[in-house]
Amino acid sequence: MNRSNLDEQVRPFMEHYQLIRHGTKVIIGVSGGADSLLLLKYYTMLREEWHLEIIAVSIDHGLRGQESAQDVQFVAELCKKWGVTFVGRQVDVNQRKQMEKEGTQQAARILRYQVFEEVMRSYQADFLALAHHGDDQAETVLMRLIRQSNPASLTGIPIKRPFACGYLIRPFLTLSKPEIYHYCDVYQIVAREDPSNQSSTYMRNFLRNQVMPLLKQREPQLHIRIQAMTERLTEDQDYLMAQTEKMLAETTTFSYPIVFFQIEAFQTYPMALQRRAFHLILNYLYHVLPANLHVQHEKDFFELLRNTRSNVTIDFPNRLKVTKSYDVIRFHFLSTQKRDGEDHRLIHIPDTIPLTDGAFLQAAYTSVDIKEDKHTLQIPVALTSFFPLTIRTREPGDRIRVRGLDGSKKVKDIFIDEKIPLEDRGKWPIVVGADGTLLWIIGLRKAEIDKQLKQEKYVVLNYIETNNRRHHDA
Repeated sequence: MNRSNLDEQVRPFMEHYQLIRHGTKVIIGVSGGADSLLLLKYYTMLREEWHLEIIAVSIDHGLRGQESAQDVQFVAELCKKWGVTFVGRQVDVNQRKQMEKEGTQQAARILRYQVFEEVMRSYQADFLALAHHGDDQAETVLMRLIRQSNPASLTGIPIKRPFACGYLIRPFLTLSKPEIYHYCDVYQIVAREDPSNQSSTYMRNFLRNQVMPLLKQREPQLHIRIQAMTERLTEDQDYLMAQTEKMLAETTTFSYPIVFFQIEAFQTYPMALQRRAFHLILNYLYHVLPANLHVQHEKDFFELLRNTRSNVTIDFPNRLKVTKSYDVIRFHFLSTQKRDGEDHRLIHIPDTIPLTDGAFLQAAYTSVDIKEDKHTLQIPVALTSFFPLTIRTREPGDRIRVRGLDGSKKVKDIFIDEKIPLEDRGKWPIVVGADGTLLWIIGLRKAEIDKQLKQEKYVVLNYIETNNRRHHDA
């Protein structure tokens, strides 16, 4: 290998994936190890030709005391020597671990990327360049193969992705670790290595120290083959995700915190799209995917689609419920806050539900178009956006599109008009559709519901009074 080989290996990769542009600002994460120092050196070699502004960022994670602080100082001195703008930061990984109940590596990564984002935005940089290499990619794919069952995870470490005000890029995914060490010798770069990398306590280090050397004895170009595989899988995944988004647009209603779809329409699509749709729905509902979300939840979801019972609910982490009601699937959260007298429950069909006012609500299916009275409400099953139904007490801003009126009215004003005592208003039962539509303030007002077309099946709600309260006429 000679001096030109580094550029010959890396430049075509960068140009193919558009990882470099003339006149841009580049943030480079530099730990003091061989990988990141070589990346910094390579960018200084490109600086004049591409008119680049380079900013190196080095972070002390506070895990190795004075030694990690010296790593940052070492990078600072090297940047001064090479004429590179330097930014040094310190984060407290142990504090985050205690506060967020996270592992060391997870906490360190989150804090590290927070610093990268902050520095990138402050400089309005175009790229954040990190020194992950081909062997890192191979380790990542092997680790995910061992721990996960989601084929999409085998796309590995992305070459380029949006980040902060620009893109996060990894120009060295085309290099192996031995090649990086070789080029460090060529450019007389003396790196500072983190001794924890030699420990096989973590899965990644076990693969790096124990497994990868054996595999590379048989296949020295393993990193190249795995990188090629991840690139092809990424192309496949991008296509499948685009098709999944089309599928969701055609079948599924998103109305946070509720998502619902008709099972028959959902199941007309290939399983590859159904599975990805399931995960996209979870990504939409959860701000951060819970750590206790497992592959078993996916299995439970698809078993629910095939379940022949009319009403079934399964539990997901963080109070997320997935409910099958007739031919509709609903994802919905249970309220995490409950005030005195407040009620918020799913209406199972058939069922009899005790209410906060001492009365009961019966729910049942019928094929007969009954004549409603003040104690009953009938809803066509075909109005799928309403199911599953919930019964709850009032919430601020509640409005109902009152039957017989051209428009909606505040629940608060209805209570006032009907002279409902203040102490009763917070306990008054209200039937609500899955899409948030108020359908029945029991005993007071019903909503306009489209019943023009003859239906084959209805849900009938029957309010059963007790001596505790006599509701007004509906």
